[in-house]
Amino acid sequence: MKAMVFAAGRGERLRPLTDHTPKPLIPVHGRPMIEWHLERLAACGVDEVVINTSWLGDRFPQALGDGSRWGLALRYIDEGAVPLETGGGLLNALPRLGREPFWLVNGDVFTDYDFSRLTRRPAGLAHLVMVPTAVHTPGGDFALGEDGLLHAEGAAKLTYAGIGCYDPALLDDWQQVIGELAPADRDPPRFRLAPLLRAAMQRGQVSGELHAGHWTDVGTPERLRQLEAL
Repeated sequence: MKAMVFAAGRGERLRPLTDHTPKPLIPVHGRPMIEWHLERLAACGVDEVVINTSWLGDRFPQALGDGSRWGLALRYIDEGAVPLETGGGLLNALPRLGREPFWLVNGDVFTDYDFSRLTRRPAGLAHLVMVPTAVHTPGGDFALGEDGLLHAEGAAKLTYAGIGCYDPALLDDWQQVIGELAPADRDPPRFRLAPLLRAAMQRGQVSGELHAGHWTDVGTPERLRQLEAL
């Protein structure tokens, strides 16, 4: 099975730490954040991981190599000086990921989520892991219904944990959904993934689960210090 780790962000809120180190390579408990993901993905049977990069992208192969230490094949995709956002980055990676469902993980989160729980084939177009709304995400992202489906709106929104299983077909109609948000003259296109997810939710094609354990979006020096203190 294949997986993708988002690692192209600049990490502005973590400066000056990210001035010389990409955010997913920032150490947490003595190891780069992304290594925790790679180790757990490999333990669950993932054999190939695509990593998109931008800011200081050359640091990733220097730090991680070819992935053989985890029994993985790492494939790096350099998006250039300006990242393609989540949707554009995923679209750009599809030739590497193929047409079978794959796991997707944000490289800047730290969690005790057990990847062996994550479905390998969503019932619809995506299955997302959600966490309780945190102080730094007061509005939440999506609402989880009693039927296990996610909805763009709802009384008690949860926060997307940056972990999910995706069917590549989610991006089949990206141009129709995104429209003018991704200029036609930009190749590869740059756009966010959220509009595609919301469109699929309207059709009842995105399921979810709640993870009540530990989860941290390592987005600021303060949250990094709190994480290290655990």
